[in-house]
Amino acid sequence: MKPIVDPRKGDIEDDASSTKQRSLFSIAGSLLAEISPLKLILAWTLLMGLPGLALGLIPFFLSIWIGTVSRQAAEIYTGLAPVLLLAILGLVAWFGGRPLFRMIESSFWSLNSIAVQPAYALCRETLRHLIEHRLLRRIDAPPAMIAKARAMTAAVAGLTVCILALGIAGLVWPATHWTGTLADLSAPRRVVIIALANGTLLLCAYLAIAALIWGIADATMAQPRSFTGFRPAPVDAPHWRVAHLSDIHCVGERYGFRIESGRVGPRGNEKFKATLEKLRELHAKKPLDAILITGDMTDAGISTEWAEFFDALEPFTELLAHITVLPGNHDVNVVDRNNPARMDLPTSPNKRLRQLRTLSAMEVLQGDRYRLVDRDQRRLGETLGEAMNRQRASIEAFADRASRRAWRPISDIWTASFPMIQPPSRPDGLGIIVLNSNAETHFSFTNALGMVSLEQARAMDAVKADYPEASWIVALHHHVVEYPQPAHALSERIGTALINGSWFVRRLTRFAGRAVVLHGHRHVDWIGESGGLPIISAPSPVMEGTNADDSYFYIHTLHVDGKGLALARPERIVVPAPHPAIVQPLTQG
Repeated sequence: MKPIVDPRKGDIEDDASSTKQRSLFSIAGSLLAEISPLKLILAWTLLMGLPGLALGLIPFFLSIWIGTVSRQAAEIYTGLAPVLLLAILGLVAWFGGRPLFRMIESSFWSLNSIAVQPAYALCRETLRHLIEHRLLRRIDAPPAMIAKARAMTAAVAGLTVCILALGIAGLVWPATHWTGTLADLSAPRRVVIIALANGTLLLCAYLAIAALIWGIADATMAQPRSFTGFRPAPVDAPHWRVAHLSDIHCVGERYGFRIESGRVGPRGNEKFKATLEKLRELHAKKPLDAILITGDMTDAGISTEWAEFFDALEPFTELLAHITVLPGNHDVNVVDRNNPARMDLPTSPNKRLRQLRTLSAMEVLQGDRYRLVDRDQRRLGETLGEAMNRQRASIEAFADRASRRAWRPISDIWTASFPMIQPPSRPDGLGIIVLNSNAETHFSFTNALGMVSLEQARAMDAVKADYPEASWIVALHHHVVEYPQPAHALSERIGTALINGSWFVRRLTRFAGRAVVLHGHRHVDWIGESGGLPIISAPSPVMEGTNADDSYFYIHTLHVDGKGLALARPERIVVPAPHPAIVQPLTQG
């Protein structure tokens, strides 16, 4: 049976969100007709409007408070009022300090991800794309010239954004007002206008300073370059074989099409099953120490996709004890796989449900092997399985009813679960640090942005101090640096980066010589280094090409020699295309 329009081959509807089939600007144009204005207004009010008003009102109300306090200081220099005030502030700091810090940090980076970082990244990556794609590729520029060009474009982008931000600040300056009295509060409309003007000015001032600092930091840091320091592992030396996979993008239908690929990608999950068959064959011949999947196990984090992921793994029991997974943006940040214009309100339970599904998968696969970091004691604490079981009642209540009362415990479980640590088997062994690098976004179109929190970085330092002689795999989904190679399209450079990537790379230099960074997200294979850290990007054994094409992944061999953690030349493993019968339409029997 072969209908004229064969649903097994898909149609144009399957390409609606595909960055392989449509340009970024084309998809952005479609959003204007599809997006919900009411939800957009509510979301921007909660994420930007209210924080902006609060930011603008702080100096205004602070001046009123100082004026009031100064007039009453003579009357309140004795008595219990100062003592009570200090006690209240102490209690807030003691019990609410960490959640408050998380909220402030999350709001700060959300502001960066929505308005600040994209402005700098757009300018920087546009300049780099034009120079590298239009000029350097044509003259076949050497790596040193490319590195200088990347440094120059970062500095120019920072200066450009700084000047533009200062220009906007100059325009709103006449409407700002920084001091006030209680009498000013009788005109709420004027106060709101002042607050918006003050907030805009402060945001522009921050953008100007931040862009300039980012530009200088990016220009002066060690530019990423291809890795050349491969060292073969001695036969008699301890070594670890790590299979690195990423971006499986399981779909929930037999003939499912991926968001990014549309009809140019594979149908169904047969390529993932073929990859698992290859892993079983390799593991039987020479055992693997770890199978690391650096995110995007599913295409949109929905239940049917996780069900297909588990069904694919179930026959491969000998591999399960070695598999480690971590959250990718498609697992937790895609609001609607069929509609990139859809957004979640910050109060919606949907994102917490996607996080909960991901954590449940991690608990099944690695819950007894990975431990969480006790932030108070600054050392390793309970296992992921123990932490999840301790909160079982809250988890089940949220999954069944998504009640407001259960929302906060789920958020706390998610935050406390990262970094997740597989300790080394001996003091000088190899451990794995699993990070959550997904930014807090509520909009499908911006789902790919990444961020590593300061709390995670500090917890990594505590683990390193506990195991000073150990070596580490630092695993996350997002790429920490942009690759020093031309991109085919500007959309590959914009909207997918780690927001605080430059900061995080500098933070990781304290692991230099004792760590290797493994990530996914970009679906391409690249092995490079920056600041003395090897950085490995995994190709997707599923996403690139259709079911009729071969795919591949790498096995990396890590070992320790006199110079620290060494990386041997990787082994490229080709996965043959699934059987043609899976690709061809069904015939009438």
